[in-house]
Amino acid sequence: MPYGLQTLWPDHCVQGTKGADFHPELEWTKAELVVRKGFRRGIDSYSAFFENDHRTPTGLGGYLRDRGIGKLALVGLATDYCVAYSALDAVKLGFKTRVIMEGCRAIDLGGSLALTTEKMKDAGVEIA
Repeated sequence: MPYGLQTLWPDHCVQGTKGADFHPELEWTKAELVVRKGFRRGIDSYSAFFENDHRTPTGLGGYLRDRGIGKLALVGLATDYCVAYSALDAVKLGFKTRVIMEGCRAIDLGGSLALTTEKMKDAGVEIA
């Protein structure tokens, strides 16, 4: 891609399909914000804060700042991609960031988990 290398993944979380639905027991209608990402055909999307071009924001950073939130705890899939990209962007945006590893799962493609864990530590992300 023009912004760098891209990893090709099987289709997942495709908008308008069951794979993109919230779990039926999740009371998501009580959420104040649902961030929509990964819908731009020309840009892949891992981070909750920016698309993979590292310039196109999702709006999450501003939303959190406007509410006075300065500390984040991240969990999710996949540790070495979406969680790591989100954690690194959060730190760059000035948020104190912790990744709770017990609440994450990695893909670990070619040692990607060890590599991204070190990158997160080096950037100041707390690994819990």
